[in-house]
Amino acid sequence: MPEPTLGSTVPRRQLGRHLRSLRMGARLTLRVAASKLEWSEAKMWRIETGLTSMRSHDVQTMCTIYGAPQDLTEALMGLAKETKARGWWHSYGDVIPEGFDVYIGLEGAASQMSVYQGERIPGLLQTEEYARAIIRAHFPTEGEEEVERRVRLRIARQTLITRVTEPPTLHVVLDEGLLRRPIGGSDVMAEQLAHLVEASELPNVVIRVVPYAAGLHLGVLSGSFCIMRFPVNGDGKDSEPPTVYADGYTGDLYLDKPKEVERYDAAFAGTWNDSLSEEASRRLLSELAGSHERG
Repeated sequence: MPEPTLGSTVPRRQLGRHLRSLRMGARLTLRVAASKLEWSEAKMWRIETGLTSMRSHDVQTMCTIYGAPQDLTEALMGLAKETKARGWWHSYGDVIPEGFDVYIGLEGAASQMSVYQGERIPGLLQTEEYARAIIRAHFPTEGEEEVERRVRLRIARQTLITRVTEPPTLHVVLDEGLLRRPIGGSDVMAEQLAHLVEASELPNVVIRVVPYAAGLHLGVLSGSFCIMRFPVNGDGKDSEPPTVYADGYTGDLYLDKPKEVERYDAAFAGTWNDSLSEEASRRLLSELAGSHERG
């Protein structure tokens, strides 16, 4: 009988990806690894494709055989604990060590992202100075070297949307209020808005602004979020289920149950319909960039 697939698929999929990568890095075939672990190849396949939850002890054993470093082993053991959860919060510095960013793995695999932001520019569209201002505010006790490491990581992620091979489609709705807030100062904000105008001209990027005049739109009620969708398999089915990501102050929320995704799809559609057209949004971004420069 197949093992039960309990809880959210997000941590299972991420754990499976990392374990498969470690196995391949150790130059072990699925058959050889299964033999060393005294498991069936079918069980190994279910683990690596995220179809089953796992015990921390089993993950530790796999990591030992694959020669994984201790910090990564501990991170994967923490992730294993979440594979049985109904839904899960990834809290920095808690069961999953800081720096083990599940979101980056999902983002890199996505073929389409629908983003609503009411507080700050999405990371994939931030300038270096804007990112630095955000990171310094979020991590006020960290040294300059650590801040710069985080900035470099954020900027490196942006190659996703300009890569030559199948870059993801990015649909973004920004609340007008965040565009008027001079994060990092007027010069930084002017540069950031000008960067958004440039990004909006990429063939795979659409940026729209929901104006103050829209009043109480659905984005105000939902809060900021990103819906990620993934490439389809040869049979026309999604390679992975759509996943909603919401960045909280104390932890990150991942949702992948169909009804949850439907609610956020409706919220995004509502904000999209209430937003300005692409051209009108681009004009507003240019105007606001100019007003920050004059400020």
